[in-house]
Amino acid sequence: MAVMTSSARRPLLNRRLAEFGTTIFAEMSALALSTGSINLGQGFPDTDGPEEIREAAVRALRDGRGNQYPPGPGVPELRTAITAHQERRYGLTFDPDTEVLVTAGATEAIAAALLALLEPGDEVIALEPYYDSYAACIAMAGGTRVPVTLRPHEETHDGVVHRRFRLDLDELRDAVTDNTRLLLINTPHNPTGTVLTREELTAIAELAVERDLLVVTDEVYEHLVFDEAEHIPLATLPGMRGRTVTIGSAGKSFSFTGWKVGWVTAAPDLVAAVRSAKQFLTYVASGPFQYAVAEALALPDTYFEAFGADMRAKRDLLGAGLAEAGFKVFRPAGTYFITTDIRPLGESDGFAFCRALPERAGVVAIPNAVFYDHREAGAPFVRFAFCKQTSVLEEAVKRLKTLAG
Repeated sequence: MAVMTSSARRPLLNRRLAEFGTTIFAEMSALALSTGSINLGQGFPDTDGPEEIREAAVRALRDGRGNQYPPGPGVPELRTAITAHQERRYGLTFDPDTEVLVTAGATEAIAAALLALLEPGDEVIALEPYYDSYAACIAMAGGTRVPVTLRPHEETHDGVVHRRFRLDLDELRDAVTDNTRLLLINTPHNPTGTVLTREELTAIAELAVERDLLVVTDEVYEHLVFDEAEHIPLATLPGMRGRTVTIGSAGKSFSFTGWKVGWVTAAPDLVAAVRSAKQFLTYVASGPFQYAVAEALALPDTYFEAFGADMRAKRDLLGAGLAEAGFKVFRPAGTYFITTDIRPLGESDGFAFCRALPERAGVVAIPNAVFYDHREAGAPFVRFAFCKQTSVLEEAVKRLKTLAG
């Protein structure tokens, strides 16, 4: 029975958030703890990032840098490092004083951007399945989410089956209406591991220009792109520099997820709008860590190459184990998640499968259906995280192989 107030006689929780209960991550992490299972559900590394960056945070603490409120837009050293990183990697130039905003992780960046740029009734097109905070933030802003579903696709080349989730560009175009305000794009894409191609991104850019749409693009996995895939920032495409809010994160690139350091880069008017909302959320956060992340962004390319190679090896280890256990595996081109299809195991309900998996195999995963409005489209898919120690993944693979028996 819902708890009601004595006067208004309505539920305590804002009705915009009524559909969002305890996250599946909390539920599955609690299940991992109670059963002693290996947690491949929540996407956080089980080892820290570079030692020299951790020491940089210690130095900042000891030197009294960031122990009090840092500047609202972020410390100058970090804002300058962000612009240098964007120019060095992608040829994008930003003014560190007017076109960069440091946030309490990418999650706050998403929330602030949507709260700032949406008004009640505005439609937001998001690629489904989507990170769960997207739906909640759109709801808090009073917007209406319009999912465009990434569909599983298989191709065979030289006898090898290649599986990925593909964007239907016609479906995307058809989803735009006169009420569409914003496209919310995520590439590399969580949870499917898809990296949008230049063709797909060009079509998105052309649509945004044609219909005069804003775009918020979540690119937190920019440094986790594998094989022949290429991360192409949407802001680099024609007509997109002035209408795109790009979101980045130190947590995913440097394995310090608890530091909660994210950022926004965009044209001055967009940054000013996002800052207007952000200042009433946290105002500022993570002072000493901002100085450390400034040093992290200046690490040589060899760091990013080694980081990517390590994650690629872990992807291959877990992916091979999942295939041997009987899953249909969608080999990710980016992120640190693998999406699998459980139907070859005789299963079709991802929720039931994931809730039973800890007892069956001692491993925790996440049902992809939680990332869908169209739950039936995500029902048979389950996500595993491979950002764990090799020994942990090896043990998980050993346990999962019991499913094949």
